[in-house]
Amino acid sequence: MPFRTRAAVGAAVLATATAVLCPAPAVARPAAPGWSAAPAPGGGARPGAQDRPYFYLEGAPGTVLSDRLSLANPSGRTVTVRLRGSGTGSWLRLAAPEVRVPARTRAAVPFTVTVPRGAAPGSRSGAIVASSGGTTGPRDRVPVHLRVTGPTLSALTVESVSVRASGDGAVIRYALVNRGNTVLRPRVAVRADGVLGEVLRRPARSLPGGLRPGRRVERTEKWPDAPGLDAVKVAVTATAEGGAYGSATAGYTAIPWGAAAAAAVAAALAVGGRVFLLRKRRARRAGGAERGAGDRPGAARTGAPERELAGTGAGTGTGSESAPGSGARA
Repeated sequence: MPFRTRAAVGAAVLATATAVLCPAPAVARPAAPGWSAAPAPGGGARPGAQDRPYFYLEGAPGTVLSDRLSLANPSGRTVTVRLRGSGTGSWLRLAAPEVRVPARTRAAVPFTVTVPRGAAPGSRSGAIVASSGGTTGPRDRVPVHLRVTGPTLSALTVESVSVRASGDGAVIRYALVNRGNTVLRPRVAVRADGVLGEVLRRPARSLPGGLRPGRRVERTEKWPDAPGLDAVKVAVTATAEGGAYGSATAGYTAIPWGAAAAAAVAAALAVGGRVFLLRKRRARRAGGAERGAGDRPGAARTGAPERELAGTGAGTGTGSESAPGSGARA
């Protein structure tokens, strides 16, 4: 093919590509060899600069937001770029999961973010990940910041507080629940008071990560210097931005195993001694009752009084009846 014919065909192909794709700028942001991904100039809510470093979208629940991703290929060969959303779940939809970008051109790929009707107000973070050449090939990641508008409610509760002995100390367990519609970053303080006063004070400290609306997180804290013999009340207090506040308590009675065993033995001895004394008293009462019954008239000794009366009458002669044969001796 003559040189002029090839030049004409190349010019026609380039003109067709230019009609579909925007020409690549002189300076691109190359995060991967041969091509780059970035927000398309002039779109989105903010920032308003032509060269946006990230996507920023905002809207109320139930709205559909749209923007465009720009894929620049300043190299001399066609590049196939695969796209996927990260961190925004099913909210983000790309116009195409795979895009072929010709040499020295820029492809604009539309995408939408659908905010669910029940979405809680607040900020969300995600990204659009672009890659080529398989799992080991170059890739680029463009951040996506989403702001869901609407009234906010910050609410936090502390639940299921418990204290259990563990080795030479104890373990404190509790749960934090986000009852509002905003992401919270709780700060937790722990305090314990015994019979003689305060035995534990841990100032409020921030927990790692955020607590999303409706989420519950269970935490465990070690208490290595827990008292060995005391009745303790443990209070867990949590605070967060927006005036969120929650608190709950739990009781803990620490008794060493040796003291518990000694107390059990002492209690058993006390109960056994009391039973022995009660039985002894009952036996004494039963013996006294038998002796009293023998002194009453008509008891087992009824024959003895009759013999004594008969002898008395014979010696004194005072009886109204005399013994047989007494008159003959008179």
